[in-house]
Amino acid sequence: MKQYKKKQERRNILRAGISLASAPLLGSLVSCSREQPDLKVQEAQDAAQVTQAPPTLLPTEALNDRVILVSGAPGNVLALETDNGQVLIDSGSATMAPSVQLTLQESLDDSTVHTLINTHYHTDQSGGNALFGEAGAAIHSHEITRQWLSSDHYIPAEERWFSALPVIGRPTHTFRDKEEMTAGAESIEFGYLLEAHTRGDTYVFLRDSNILAVGDVASPLRDPALDWYAGGWLGGRVDAMDDLLEVANADTLIVPAYGPVMTLAEYQAERDMMWHLWERCSTLVNNGRSAQDILDTGVMGEIDRTFDDPYKFLYDTAKGLWAHYTNFGGNVV
Repeated sequence: MKQYKKKQERRNILRAGISLASAPLLGSLVSCSREQPDLKVQEAQDAAQVTQAPPTLLPTEALNDRVILVSGAPGNVLALETDNGQVLIDSGSATMAPSVQLTLQESLDDSTVHTLINTHYHTDQSGGNALFGEAGAAIHSHEITRQWLSSDHYIPAEERWFSALPVIGRPTHTFRDKEEMTAGAESIEFGYLLEAHTRGDTYVFLRDSNILAVGDVASPLRDPALDWYAGGWLGGRVDAMDDLLEVANADTLIVPAYGPVMTLAEYQAERDMMWHLWERCSTLVNNGRSAQDILDTGVMGEIDRTFDDPYKFLYDTAKGLWAHYTNFGGNVV
């Protein structure tokens, strides 16, 4: 009962604020980005990297007779085969997108991508948008993801600016809460996950295949990432993971942005770990503890998993909690 009450309090406060005002401050980001003297240099370097990387075949895994998982793009890309082409979930990075395209051509009878759905804005999942957009794919995303992809933006973790995608690579179909579509014999549902990893996360549920793509809202391989600069925070992640448990069932194949396909039990275990970290970290941050303080208390030793960089996770957790202090009740001195 205590867990349910806390979850509902977080969810009600957060969802009450869903509006255009909750989107990233992209206007200010755009104006700032024009003042960055090295942005065009970075664009040229990125373009050179793309053209210098010859496409190669990537590993694939058949999840059923019409869905394949392409990995190493650098993360996961899902492809649903239909009678009139493919539905793609995420597009990989700009560097790896030609390899994704080559892999689809070699693996599927009809490799034409007519629909592309982005789970969020990060370039390792959306960098291939332009390639598939130029080939005629209709691109879908949450409205806030479209805003990020349409504006120059800064990524603190990488200490660099990223330019907006070219128009051809930007989403043309957006939604706010939930949307459904049919592709061949597959019913597809995609819905909003509020502030779980970024502020524009989307899950994609292939209902007939019982395959659920969750982007970076599950992370069996890498340390869970909280993009606090884009609105992601630990409380939002726990709520989103609970929402996804309501979509999935015991037989659902859960596909993260990176790493192997997860069972419901594996996903539940990660959710329980994140819940424990939420309870401990929110209490400590609420009492003025820093990321280093939390690390020194031994919180990360209380879970059955070893993080590659526990301090970074706790730093991002603390930043996200303070960004949402009015929601979790932090003491402001």
